Amino acid sequence: MISLFMTFSDPKGERRIHANDLAAAAAMVGSIPGMAEGLLFTPLEQSVDHPYKADGAGPAFALQLRFPDLFACEAAIDRGGALAGLAVASGLPSLAGLDVTHQAMVTRAFPVDDATHANGTVTPCSYLVHYPGPADDMNAWNLHYLEHHPLIMRTFPGVRQIEIHTRIDWVDRLPSQRVEYMQRNRLMFDSPQALARALASDVIKRMRADFVQFPPFAGGNKHFPMLTRMVRPIA
Repeated sequence: MISLFMTFSDPKGERRIHANDLAAAAAMVGSIPGMAEGLLFTPLEQSVDHPYKADGAGPAFALQLRFPDLFACEAAIDRGGALAGLAVASGLPSLAGLDVTHQAMVTRAFPVDDATHANGTVTPCSYLVHYPGPADDMNAWNLHYLEHHPLIMRTFPGVRQIEIHTRIDWVDRLPSQRVEYMQRNRLMFDSPQALARALASDVIKRMRADFVQFPPFAGGNKHFPMLTRMVRPIA
């Protein structure tokens, strides 16, 4: 599975996508040929406690689009398609003028003990993490991270999804800025409160103990809790 990430950022951290623009973006995403599923990320309505609040408020809007293979992804990020319009916030006034980046990556999904999202009115919450990099030795980095960290992530209470995304080479003609982060992670929980409970558990101590064992890398990392809306392709 290949994921395309697109992120809309306000350097001042003040902008947010409006509800009508979010609905329009969901419709645009649903119309993309070849897409298997889209995830739309928006800031929390109320902040929650988590260990990395100093990383800031996060993007004004972001999306992750899943494709079955790289060729389907590259076809969707050619000029003239819906994603080219999204990249310049065409028809989305609340996103106009924001910094927009994109990246295609391999999606690596890992098992969880219970993937069933709780029914209710609360919107799921994803914890989006990225490592800009680089690592001194990317193979050593990936081997250690993929063999150790997902096993610890699985022990977070209430975790519903675990994904780790790693770099690939891809081609596109989008007008937004390409980035090449060495890794992204996404953990999903039933709600912002469920995420906060998980990150307040003792599991975070095991995560930090493994962190100090990581192979050398630069660039630090960033962590953002984001409300998550799922979009299916329009038949």
